[in-house]
Amino acid sequence: MSVSDSGTPIPPGPTGDVPAAPPADLTETGTSVTVASYPDYQSAQRAVDYLSDNQFPVEKTAIIGTDLRLVENVLGRLTIARAALAGLASGAYFGFFIGLLLGIFTDGGWLGIMLSAIVIGGIWGAIFGALAHALTGGRRDFTSRSTLQAGQYAVTATPDVAEQGRQLLVRLNWQASGAA
Repeated sequence: MSVSDSGTPIPPGPTGDVPAAPPADLTETGTSVTVASYPDYQSAQRAVDYLSDNQFPVEKTAIIGTDLRLVENVLGRLTIARAALAGLASGAYFGFFIGLLLGIFTDGGWLGIMLSAIVIGGIWGAIFGALAHALTGGRRDFTSRSTLQAGQYAVTATPDVAEQGRQLLVRLNWQASGAA
């Protein structure tokens, strides 16, 4: 029988094997060390990729975004006609799916079933899309896309490998600047 970090015995599993200790959660336990910080996710990802290419134990790292903010990009004006058109498209797609399911279990005339399901789905989608928009009473007459963005990204590692990671990333920065 094996012993955990807290000193309590770990019982064997059903096959008699002793389970491996679970990996430490770097973000919640506070046992991680910031190795480097980057202004964007691509740079942090490139750093971890560089660590991986140099046989660094990347399973002991994490990319942590901080200074989170919600950014909503307005894509355009939403009218009842546009809401109906969007509803028509999604309804037709749903009708296509239903038509496929019904067509599988039909001996003949599957094309007619498909077309009927697409048309009926499109009509109902358009009706529901227009009705749903009309019921908002003009409170949201635009379409948008929301994204969650971080102000900076920290590459962290467990304390036992943090210094090795820091040294590798310093070498990456030297190479990127042309100094080495």
